[in-house]
Amino acid sequence: MNKLLRLIIDNKAEAPRPLNASKSGDTASIYVYDVISADWGVSALSVIDAINQAGDVQTLNVHLNSPGGDVFEGRAIMAAISAFRGKTVAKIDSLCASAATSIALACDEVEMADGAAFMIHNAHGMAYGDKADLRHTADVMEKIEGAIVNDYTAKTGMSEDEIRALMDAETWYTANEALEAGFVDRVTSKSTTKNTWNLSAFANAPKPDPDPPEETIEPTEPAPAGFFMSAANANRLRLAQIA
Repeated sequence: MNKLLRLIIDNKAEAPRPLNASKSGDTASIYVYDVISADWGVSALSVIDAINQAGDVQTLNVHLNSPGGDVFEGRAIMAAISAFRGKTVAKIDSLCASAATSIALACDEVEMADGAAFMIHNAHGMAYGDKADLRHTADVMEKIEGAIVNDYTAKTGMSEDEIRALMDAETWYTANEALEAGFVDRVTSKSTTKNTWNLSAFANAPKPDPDPPEETIEPTEPAPAGFFMSAANANRLRLAQIA
C-alpha cells in the first residue's frame, strides 16, 4: 500500500483533533498536532482560521507534533505562515516528519525540544493508468521534491546532492543532530509530549521504547503453587475479594 495512504489510515483519529489556538498578550500559539490533510487532520483552512483568530500579535508560535501527510496541503499551510506579518517560531514538541518539516522551515525560527524527532524523505504518491500516466506522475513527483529540496538547502546551506541523498535514505534526526545539520536554530528543554503516532509506514522509524517489566506483587494470601502474581492479577484478585 502507498506509504502516504498507510500513514493516514494508521493515524486517523476517531474524531477530528481540534487545531487549538491560544493568545497571551502579544503572542499567539497554534498546535499542529495531527496528520496534514484537508480531510483527515490539520488542514490549511484550519490553520488560516487559527491565524486569523490570533489577530495582530507580534509573535506566532507554531507547535508541531505530526507524522506528515499531504504535501500540497502542507505547502498551503507554509504559505499561510509566510503571509503572517509578525515573527513566526516553529516549536517542534515531539515528532516533525515528512510534510511537517517544510511547515517548520516556513517559520522565521525553528526550536526543537530535546527528545523530539525530525525526519526527511522522498515524496510519496499514488499512480494509476498506462505507462504515460505513470511517467507523468513520476515527473510531477520530481517537481514536488524539487520544491522540498529548495526548502532544505535554503535552511541548512547543504548542497542539493547532499539533501537528495539524505531524503533517499529517509533520514531521522535527534534534536542535536538536526541542530548540527542546520534544520533547527536551537534545542530547548526535554520534551514532555510523547509520540503516539503509528510510524510503520516509514522504513527507518526509531523503535519505541520497550514497556517496563511488569511489577510483581506479593499476594496478601498464599497463591497456588506455580501461580505468578502480576500487578494486574493482584488487582483482579482484590476486586474479586471485594465483590
